[in-house]
Amino acid sequence: MSPLDEVDTVTRGHAYLRSLAGRRVAVVGLARSGVAAARLLRAADADVVGIDTKPIGALGREAAALAEIGVRLRTGAEGGAAALAGAELVVVSPGVPLDGDQLASARARPVPLIGELELGWRATEADTIAITGTNGKTTTTTLVGAVLAQQPRPVLVAGNIGTPLAAHALSFPADGLVVCEASSFQLEATELFQPRVAVVLNLAPDHLDRHGSFEAYVDAKARIFANQTPADCAVLNADDEAVRALADRTVAPVVWFSRRSQLAHGVFVRDGWIAAKLNGHIEEICPLSEIFLRGQHNVENVLAATACALWTGMAPAAIRSAVARFRGVAHRIEWVRDLRGVQYFNDSKGTNVASTLKALESFPGRIVLIAGGKGKGQAWEPLADAARGRVVHTVLIGEDAKKIGAALAAASIPLTYCDSMQAALERARSLASPGDVVLLSPACASFDMFDNFEHRGDVFKKLVERLD
Repeated sequence: MSPLDEVDTVTRGHAYLRSLAGRRVAVVGLARSGVAAARLLRAADADVVGIDTKPIGALGREAAALAEIGVRLRTGAEGGAAALAGAELVVVSPGVPLDGDQLASARARPVPLIGELELGWRATEADTIAITGTNGKTTTTTLVGAVLAQQPRPVLVAGNIGTPLAAHALSFPADGLVVCEASSFQLEATELFQPRVAVVLNLAPDHLDRHGSFEAYVDAKARIFANQTPADCAVLNADDEAVRALADRTVAPVVWFSRRSQLAHGVFVRDGWIAAKLNGHIEEICPLSEIFLRGQHNVENVLAATACALWTGMAPAAIRSAVARFRGVAHRIEWVRDLRGVQYFNDSKGTNVASTLKALESFPGRIVLIAGGKGKGQAWEPLADAARGRVVHTVLIGEDAKKIGAALAAASIPLTYCDSMQAALERARSLASPGDVVLLSPACASFDMFDNFEHRGDVFKKLVERLD
């Protein structure tokens, strides 16, 4: 019997939803996750008020349509702290800071305050595999979902990956498996959330503009273990010092993974193979040569995904087959086209310095880098150090272009400033020679110029396709 067959004791599913009937619940933030939370709460017959400081016209049709199902909307000037009056529960979208003024009245009363991830998890009874870390979350979550799709239990891939868990909680069966990407913003708003498998891939400074310090950021990530029991599992990266330190924060048994060392217990690389030693003997899972994804960081993602799949009881042959077929996710070192010997790659999901460093390490030759956007309080010197010897020219865009440029100039990296993605691509094309790579890997958030990283990557790809 797999450990995932054991029964979870937290009150969830329909019993939890019945407890919400008639209660006044405020949903703060009406983007994708907030809309999903409001719809789920109305389905549970809760009295829902939807709150956002943006005017209704700036929120889109899905938010406006909430009024049709009985959600009372308080937006724009009406979306301040006063809109929380009378709420018995507050559900917060990831983009809303928990310590911000908008939630001050809720904190003062105090009112239970949870995130959409917590709400969605409580509303379903399915076992959950939760994956977090600074980089690689989306790729690993998608890969785990693809591997588990080969076993008989229903699988839902959700969370920070773009599909709110709350959007599917009512219809997803209790005997299924949820594979959930969890961000630090989502995890800091959890209370009872208990993944049966909790994965931490890596940790590097990110979102410091929101969390204030690396230590606070790590604390938010560590909430993934807060409610685990000895019947659960933690999958941790033995090669990452900050992740190793998290082993003391969970009572669940740890399955380690390592790209650099053969482990006494865990999943690792040995003689060109992904291998596992979990039951006293070594099993070979798949050769590294069958991994399509570029970069050593993706070997780590495969190791973590393998650990998750083995925990659920999947056979090595099935894991190998799924890994060999997996072609990655959009916007993460995504090949776009080859034009006259120059390869164009879209890494728009590289929204922090650590992610862009991994992208740079994935290419052995000359790189023309397009970077920049809205920074997150990061230091830019590590990017400059990594660019030296790899990047022949950097084209910078966005709000923090000058800050990045100062660090690159100090490292003698040639650079150009541009005011649009189109201008940046045209400049990059003029600089690239056959055999070079033009890489969009911004090391920044996208919100200064684009709706999100997907929008940024889609714009880049369309522009590349139009080149002749």
